[in-house]
Amino acid sequence: MDPDFLNDFMQPAAPNQFPDENAIPQGEKRKLIKPTSRNNPKLEELKLVLIDWINTTLKEEHIVVKSLEEDLYDGLVLHHLLENLGSLKLDVDKIALTEQKQRRKLSVILEAVVRCLQLEDSQLKWSVEAILTKDLLSTLHLLVAIAKHFEPSLVMPANVRVETVTIENTSRGLKTSNAVEYITENNEKSEARAGDDAFDELFSRAPDKLEAVKKVFLQFVNQHVGKLGLNVTDIDSQFADGVILLLLIGQLEGYFLNLRDFFLTPASTVEMLHNVNLALDLLADGDLLSFSVNSEDVVNGDMKATMRILYCLYSKYK
Repeated sequence: MDPDFLNDFMQPAAPNQFPDENAIPQGEKRKLIKPTSRNNPKLEELKLVLIDWINTTLKEEHIVVKSLEEDLYDGLVLHHLLENLGSLKLDVDKIALTEQKQRRKLSVILEAVVRCLQLEDSQLKWSVEAILTKDLLSTLHLLVAIAKHFEPSLVMPANVRVETVTIENTSRGLKTSNAVEYITENNEKSEARAGDDAFDELFSRAPDKLEAVKKVFLQFVNQHVGKLGLNVTDIDSQFADGVILLLLIGQLEGYFLNLRDFFLTPASTVEMLHNVNLALDLLADGDLLSFSVNSEDVVNGDMKATMRILYCLYSKYK
């Protein structure tokens, strides 16, 4: 990011467009790879690498995969792959002919993946339903995670990213939001984080601009949380418990956070950390987090950490 990032604030937001024919059933939400991204050469390269890896791994079992969408949805290949790589014995039939049995089989398989990879629910970028419905994005995320765990030496193309659209069919019609999602490690972002960023420059070399930047962020935040009857006046302290941050993300991303998932009135540092970590997970899942942010810094009132998060949201929704 340009150290003089205030100039970037003045750029217009990109239009949000997607064909109407991608309508989905009432009340449902679905994330799709945009058709224009499916021809991405790096995406094609990743698919070929994964297919070759699966076929090499399962060669002795005479299993041949030609399409990630068409050959993995019923769980048969995933079953053999996990048993081969992790020496796991899964309590499911090798072949599941009905959709009900396929759903149960996938459920057992994905639960085994979570245990083996020691993942939290918030880290999962796939689901039983997504794999069963041949969702390419979810299938790729699942295979990349399995490959990185069991075959860390497997060379996959870095920085594979796709343009996605999340479509929700609401009572008022289709609601869409666009994003860019990385499937393999974003080395470019990692390299950028290694050095000083614009906020380091701002705090050390241009403190006179700090109040102006805070004012811009406050206007942006209140524009959205004001709809909930909230008013933020102090960036230094009002984001420390994670509540306003979570409500802001929900407003911007267009979803309701279940009150059981976070602490609306956190009474301890542990509860505040839970809220902030949840917010960071949501940002990471939406590929919105452009900086490495420590949740403890936010809870401790570190203004630079808080402003980094707000910039990530502002840069997309300004």
